[in-house]
Amino acid sequence: MSQSAIDIETYLSTYDQLEQAIEGLSEERLHAKAAPNQWSVTEVLAHVADHNLIVSFRIREILSESEVRLPAFTQDAWVEGQKANKGEAADILAAFRSLLIYNSQLFLRLEPEDWEKTGTNAKGETVTLSGVVRGFITHLQYHLQQIARIRNEQTTSSGLRGV
Repeated sequence: MSQSAIDIETYLSTYDQLEQAIEGLSEERLHAKAAPNQWSVTEVLAHVADHNLIVSFRIREILSESEVRLPAFTQDAWVEGQKANKGEAADILAAFRSLLIYNSQLFLRLEPEDWEKTGTNAKGETVTLSGVVRGFITHLQYHLQQIARIRNEQTTSSGLRGV
């Protein structure tokens, strides 16, 4: 087992954090939207699962030392195009967790120098493998706050308390 440049437990804990963030929400609240152009909690979950897919691809491109630019994605179009709000939170979280586990198994095989391998992102910036994974963890924290805001707005506007 090699030494990791990232804390794999912190990476894996993102699943537990998402699960806790939606704990106690009814199906109605998981799919409720404050406005047509705002995401529901289910759509936020779909977005972080999509982001996990893209990051998984970026990780592999960096490790392969590919010269291809790392992909970006149009998050709103992805969420809308896949009709994410019709999905089930449990199914989305299961896919998210599977990718976390699969990637963490890869991380355990890496050598310290692998974490410093680089790729070029869609903006033309050079990024390291460790930076991409840390960025994923940070990005997820933003969306946990987004879920908390949605929950709070739902409670404030409707008087609901976790239903």
